[in-house]
Amino acid sequence: MHGLTDLLEVGSRLYQDRGGRSTGLAVSQLGGECQLATPEAPLTALLLPPSLSGPPAQPELAARAAWLVDRHREGTLLGSICAGAFFLAEAGLLDGRRATTHWGLKEQLAERFPDVVVDTDKLIIDDGDIVTAGGLMAWVDLGLHLVNRFFGPTTTLAVSRFFVVDPGGREQRFYQTFAPALTHGDAAVLKLQRWLQAHASEKITVPSMAAIAGLGERTLLRRFRQATGLKPTEYVQQLRVGQARDLLEQSASTIDEIAWQVGYEDPGAFRKLFARVMGLSAAEYRRRFACPRQL
Repeated sequence: MHGLTDLLEVGSRLYQDRGGRSTGLAVSQLGGECQLATPEAPLTALLLPPSLSGPPAQPELAARAAWLVDRHREGTLLGSICAGAFFLAEAGLLDGRRATTHWGLKEQLAERFPDVVVDTDKLIIDDGDIVTAGGLMAWVDLGLHLVNRFFGPTTTLAVSRFFVVDPGGREQRFYQTFAPALTHGDAAVLKLQRWLQAHASEKITVPSMAAIAGLGERTLLRRFRQATGLKPTEYVQQLRVGQARDLLEQSASTIDEIAWQVGYEDPGAFRKLFARVMGLSAAEYRRRFACPRQL
């Protein structure tokens, strides 16, 4: 909260130093019972912070729901970071909308609030009157996004230089790991998932997967997607991309060699798939995340 306060205050100051037309922003932190008081005048924006301990308890969410709805009706821009999205969802303000949260909270948010379209690939989702941000440190990205919205790109670049942070372009999928659903209760699908975990780099076809699961092909396709949310081929792609990420981070193998190691005979097809799934090319991913190797 203190970091986000500083970022917005610096943005306001730099904007005014450059001859900005508005008076800038007055930034305050609300907490405790004062958060439930009605402001003397409508707020420009209200941001719900992240949490290290996961989603807030139900009584805490419910106690603030009506207050948040009132602020929204007054025209206040509402924003959340990480678990802060649960407050907006509890208030019904995310129903029918796309929203993001920390990727590790995706399933909890989707299960508790099925009317919310949860997309944790994105670090920022701006829906006009509501902006949601992903993981704990996404407060930096949300702050810069709001500086850009209130004061424009020139001030945003100035703030980025001041704080020595990347001015944008990140996505949460760069950081999240593939965590397949394993508690769905379908024994045949679970058997296949365990086999795929050990054999994902091998040549795999739908008929061979159906045989391992002991199901017909059409039945496999239906039940696998129902259990995991993915087609079997998409599931294999996710496993292979996960293996490739490990190799890009930790090995000195070329990208073509890594493609072959994870099961792709055509390195070009692997490169396209990796970029589509991760939002970064394999080369860009290696530059960002490769572990330093000792000489």
